Amino acid sequence: MDDLNEKVRRVLRLNFRTLQGSDNGSFCSPEHFADCRKIGAAGVVLLKNEGGVLPMRSDARKIVVLGENAIRPMVVGGSSSSLKTKYEISPLQGIQDAYPDAEVVYQRAYQGEPKLTGSYNYGLYDLTDPRSAEQLLADALAAVKDADYVIFFGGLNKNKCQDCEGRDRLDYHLPYGQDGVIAALAAVRPDMIFVNISGSPVAMPFAENVAAILQGWYLGSETGHALADVLTGKVNPSGKLPFTFPRELEDGPIKTERQYPGIEETPGLWQTYYDEGIYVGYRWYDKQDVTPLWAFGYGLSYTTFEYGKASLSSGTMNKQLTVKVPVTNTGKVAGAEVVQLYLSACEPAVDRPVQELKGFEKVWLEPGQTKTVSITFDRDALARFDADAHQWVVDAGTYKALVAASSRDIRSEASFRVK
Repeated sequence: MDDLNEKVRRVLRLNFRTLQGSDNGSFCSPEHFADCRKIGAAGVVLLKNEGGVLPMRSDARKIVVLGENAIRPMVVGGSSSSLKTKYEISPLQGIQDAYPDAEVVYQRAYQGEPKLTGSYNYGLYDLTDPRSAEQLLADALAAVKDADYVIFFGGLNKNKCQDCEGRDRLDYHLPYGQDGVIAALAAVRPDMIFVNISGSPVAMPFAENVAAILQGWYLGSETGHALADVLTGKVNPSGKLPFTFPRELEDGPIKTERQYPGIEETPGLWQTYYDEGIYVGYRWYDKQDVTPLWAFGYGLSYTTFEYGKASLSSGTMNKQLTVKVPVTNTGKVAGAEVVQLYLSACEPAVDRPVQELKGFEKVWLEPGQTKTVSITFDRDALARFDADAHQWVVDAGTYKALVAASSRDIRSEASFRVK
C-alpha cells in the first residue's frame, strides 16, 4: 500500500504543478488543434525547390493530388504508436480546404496493403481499389496533363515493416513500386511536387526528376492543413533534418550481418554489433567523406539567409565560450533559420568524429533584417570518454567552432585553444 500511495502522489504532484490557475487548458479544443497545426507546419522540411515551383499560387484552377498517402489514415498504424484522436485531416482534404474554388482531382497512382488495423482504436479501414497497378498508373498519367499543380503524397505508411514497431523495414527504397510510378509521372510532369510521408530516411532515385520535395513526417490530427500551409506559403518552411538521407543503404555504416540482422549466438538469442563505434549518423558520412542525398541539419526556405563572420567571446576556453554570428534575411519574405554549431578538434589526441553538433538556435527574420545569433557552450561540449581511465576528459589543443546551415554547409568558423 505504501508503494501504491507513493505512485498516486507522483501523479497528483504532476497535476498540481502543471494544472494550477484558471487557464488549465484542455484536450481537443480549437486552441489545441491550432497548436497541432502550427507545430506540424514548423517541422516540415523543404528538401528541393527547383525553379521556385513552391509556394503554390493562390489562383490555381486545377490541382491533381496523387498517392495513397494522400488519403490513408496514419494515426492508426505502427502498433503502440496508434493513437485515439478526435479527427485526422488527410493531405487531400488539406489541399481541398486550401483551394475551395479550384478543381482538386485525386488519383491513387499505387496501392499498398489495402487493409489496416489500429491496435487500440479505429478497427478496420478498407482501402481496397479494384484497379490493377497498370490501370492506377494509367489513370494518374491521364489526369496530370492539364493540371496547374501535381502533388504526389507517397512514402511509408506505418503498416508492417513500414515504420512499424517490432518489424524492421525490408528495403531502403519506397514500397509498392513507388519509385517507378513517380519516375513515370515525372517524365510527363517534371514540375511535380513530391511529399514524402515517413519517420525515417528513404531512397529517392527520382530526386533529380521532380521539381520540389518536402519531408512531411507523421504530423497528427492536422496533417493535411499543416502540409497545405507550407505548400501554399502560408507558412515559410524552417524545418531541418534530424538525420542523414543516404543515397543508398550501402553508403551507411551497416556492412556485415553481425551488425544487421545480427548473429544468433545462443538459440533464440540474437546479438547485434555496433561496429561503427562512435561514428553514428552524420559522423559516419563525415568520416567516410560520403556525399549524402540530404545531409543532417539540411532544410531550405522560401527565402535566403546570409551568414556573417563568426566570433568568439575569447580565444581560450575557460569554463565556457559564446560564439556569435550575424544572420541576414536576403530574400523577399519573412522566415526562420536554424543556425547550427559544430565543434571540431584540429589535431585530436585520439580517434574522434570530424565534427559534432553542440548547439543550435532558431532566429526569425523579416526581409532585409539582420540579427546576431549567440550560442554558448562549455567544456563538457569538448569532452570525450576515456575508457581506460573510465572518465570524461577534455584534451588540450586547438578546436574550431563551425557555424553552419547543415552538417555539410559550414558558413563561418572561429578557432580557440584549450589549455
